[in-house]
Amino acid sequence: MTVPGSSPLVPVRARSPLDGARLLVLGGGMTGHRLAARLRAEDPDGDWRLTVLGEEPHRPYDRVHLSDWFSSRRPELLELDTAVWDDPRITLVTGDAAASIDREAHTVTTRSGAVHPYDQLVLATGSWPWAPRAEGGDLPGIFSYRTLEDVEQLAEWTRLRSEALGRPLHGVVVGGGVLGLEAAASLQGLGAAVTVVEFADRLMAVQLDQGGGEMLRLLAQDRGLAVRTGVGASAMRPSGDGAVATMVLTDGEEVPADVVVLSTGIRPRDRLAREAGLAIGERGGVVVGASCRTSDPAIWAIGECASFEGTCAGLVAPGNDMADVVVDQLLGGGRTHRRAAEGTKLKSAGVDAASFGDVNALSPDALEVSFVDPVHRQYRKLVLSDDATVLRGGVLVGDVSLYPRLRPLVGRPLGADPSALIAPAGGADVQTELPDDAVVCSCNAVDAGTIRRSVSEQGCRSVAEIKGCTSAGTVCGSCVPTLSSLLDAELEKLGETVSTALCEHFPMSRAELYRLVEEGGQTTFTEIVAAHGTGRGCAVCRPTIASILSTLGSTSGSLHSPVGRQLGSLQDTNDHVMANIQRNGTYSVIPRMPGGEVTAEQLAEVAAIAKEHGLYLKLNGAQRIGMFGARLDQLPEIWRRLNAVGLESGHAYGKSLRMVKSCVGSSWCRYGVQDSTTMAVALEHRYRGLRSPHKIKIGVSGCARECAEARAKDVGVIATAKGWNLYVGGNGGAQPAHARLLVEDLDDAALVRCIDRFLMLYVREADRLQRTARWVEERPGGLEELRRVIVEDSLGIGEDLEASMARHVETYADEWAQTLSDPVRLSRFVPFVNAPGTPDPDLAFAPERGQVRPARPGDRIVDHDPARVRELALQGTAGIGEDGTREDR
Repeated sequence: MTVPGSSPLVPVRARSPLDGARLLVLGGGMTGHRLAARLRAEDPDGDWRLTVLGEEPHRPYDRVHLSDWFSSRRPELLELDTAVWDDPRITLVTGDAAASIDREAHTVTTRSGAVHPYDQLVLATGSWPWAPRAEGGDLPGIFSYRTLEDVEQLAEWTRLRSEALGRPLHGVVVGGGVLGLEAAASLQGLGAAVTVVEFADRLMAVQLDQGGGEMLRLLAQDRGLAVRTGVGASAMRPSGDGAVATMVLTDGEEVPADVVVLSTGIRPRDRLAREAGLAIGERGGVVVGASCRTSDPAIWAIGECASFEGTCAGLVAPGNDMADVVVDQLLGGGRTHRRAAEGTKLKSAGVDAASFGDVNALSPDALEVSFVDPVHRQYRKLVLSDDATVLRGGVLVGDVSLYPRLRPLVGRPLGADPSALIAPAGGADVQTELPDDAVVCSCNAVDAGTIRRSVSEQGCRSVAEIKGCTSAGTVCGSCVPTLSSLLDAELEKLGETVSTALCEHFPMSRAELYRLVEEGGQTTFTEIVAAHGTGRGCAVCRPTIASILSTLGSTSGSLHSPVGRQLGSLQDTNDHVMANIQRNGTYSVIPRMPGGEVTAEQLAEVAAIAKEHGLYLKLNGAQRIGMFGARLDQLPEIWRRLNAVGLESGHAYGKSLRMVKSCVGSSWCRYGVQDSTTMAVALEHRYRGLRSPHKIKIGVSGCARECAEARAKDVGVIATAKGWNLYVGGNGGAQPAHARLLVEDLDDAALVRCIDRFLMLYVREADRLQRTARWVEERPGGLEELRRVIVEDSLGIGEDLEASMARHVETYADEWAQTLSDPVRLSRFVPFVNAPGTPDPDLAFAPERGQVRPARPGDRIVDHDPARVRELALQGTAGIGEDGTREDR
């Protein structure tokens, strides 16, 4: 509404309960980040100021996935959403821990002497690792496993100590809980022989029952870990140079220990609260009620430092819920904290174990139903009410695929025969109609009702959209299969089932069309439309069908080039001319350099071509050289010269294998344990040209230092002392994802066999433009089921997948070379059909750092010939102005 003669009316902002407030959070961990992020989201227009004081030098990071650091050695990959710190109302201070609290003055003083005033103070100081009192506990070579600094120091010590001793190390992890087993796996990945020492009678004694702990022990031993239960660490003895060398156990046995990791539990960090006179629990921790307020009404406590009902929780889920409660209370709400049935899933340890609810059947009249398979190392137990209807808890070891479906049902009817559910076939259906208040994502306390509303009210139509809208599935990821089930069920209720149609011309998904064409034997677009679709096709289905025909043609043993005479017309510009079009209408040429290898002769020819044609050169992240600025009519000649020195198409323009990145491996690097370069070259030659639903990238690292960043790739291969570890489902881009461990310690042949199966199954099953990360994530059963199909060949299709890939390898031909030998296809490479020898007059270039780039308005040296622009720029002489006249630089 506008009043005549006045300015438009501006709506008055509703006043926030926190307007003018100074908020202070002590602790820069996951719960501190959660509180800042939630406050920012819940009160976007509030006029408050929030300061977060962190002791560590890093910004808040994902401590749940701390072990992932060993794969990349890049702390920034673990950082939690950094957009929080872009809010001008929020200040993050790192590397300066709080030293004291003055409750009367409402100030906090840090170690550096800085004084921070507050109106409301939130304690999120977390916990500290408790270590047993043992002689020699302060010797060099003994570490905790809680922070980035811990893992960085552990990795560096292991490297330096191994070099000093001239052999792999003997490592001991004291503590067989979740974190201890993750530490053991990481230490083993660094090349150490590892012994796990656990004082209890079983591994993961808090989370597993006796049977589950015993099965986990067998699985740990299968992967090369030595396990000692029922004993603790009595003393650590030094070597001649003073570093730890031997551990004495409580039963008197001595075990070699060149490196020791202590993971024996945590204690709440409550010193600041004690010294400030706040109420402290009997077993430590700042006492809070359901509102998370302490004995001081201006101070709150959340996460591992808070004692709620006499207990300090060591999981991320309760801490996140407490942060949400405090934000709601500060904004005038009435939300309270309650402890839900806890669930734990072992991550990053190479063995699978999970539990939830009443693990040890301690509730009255509890009934236990179990299944044990020692041969296949599987243990499943459900704890139910005495009438076998209500689920109270469960233990899963070796196969945890039921975990995301069962955990939300704790305290509710199971909806299936428990015996049939945990039998080897696992065939019983679990009730998916979860009540709205059933917590699906325990990490972020997201219930089924919130997920359903994100679909019905907020328009989410994919798991990725649900994640972005609700934060469900963004921490540990174990609930993703349930998110998918809820999405499908909710859309069916709305009468809006997600269409799997490829496009308006084909009513089926890409995977279904692939199968139909494979079975029907159609070999042309026209035949496929006649058999399975309608119309003349579109920009969606035509390239997809070209890709399908290419794959099926090569895997059936007959060459079927996606850019040949028959299929080339179905592709978009990039595929059609086998080069990526750039912003000014020129093209880039990126030759394949397998594993990043290139000879001096090849480099010389690349340089000569670039100099002659005035091309811009740039090294890309795929360990290749990109040549930019080529005209359409120049492409064949450039290809001819590249082919002559053994450089072929790098397929940078297609949905296919882009590259296999590698480090130099054991051939050159003193840390390498396998020849990663040779493996990378072999893999790139094997999978080059394979058309797929999306681009594919592979990385091969020669040791656990992971210089090739293999876990950021669709297929990641990391060398171990025993062979190769295979990771799948990683990618960069708009939705980055870390690849996840599929199988360990493979020899060369087994590695290739598993990659063959994985890639060919992906090609057959994935949706159009679906990255491997999303495919692995959304595939029914997730990684566990994929492991059974790929590694164990549970569907009996392994040989068929391998044979299809072998036929692709046998029939591969370089597309550049094919085009050069085909006059009809060559005739396409002209800028104007009616003037084939005339260059495009609209192309213009300008100099930049000794090379050329597309011209922009205002550039002083502009010409249609990039080689001339480059030469003039290097000479420092006049150029051609935009008006066509010569002018000085």
